Amino acid sequence: MIDVIPCPKCSMQNTYFDGTSYVCPDCFYEWTLEEKEISVISKDSNGAELKDGDAVTVIKDLKVKGSSMVIKRGTKVKSIRLTNNPEEVECKIDGSGIVLKTCFLKK
Repeated sequence: MIDVIPCPKCSMQNTYFDGTSYVCPDCFYEWTLEEKEISVISKDSNGAELKDGDAVTVIKDLKVKGSSMVIKRGTKVKSIRLTNNPEEVECKIDGSGIVLKTCFLKK
């Protein structure tokens, strides 16, 4: 199985190798693996950049998979940690480590 490398510019998974570089057909960005400028930028639902240690607010009631727990809208989450996936952050809510999608958060 070929390992899919997400686009460093738009984070889409629809990339391919054309023989000399990787190409993203969604945003037309081209890069090589030697380029170390690949940086992950996480953004909240409003487009604000998220950083480690930020405090965010949940904008929608979220059911937690595998649990009867529900994270209510308006819940404030302190000290988030960014992951390798720009669409997810790690945090602790009520002592439980949880991964949340950034599209449900605002700074």
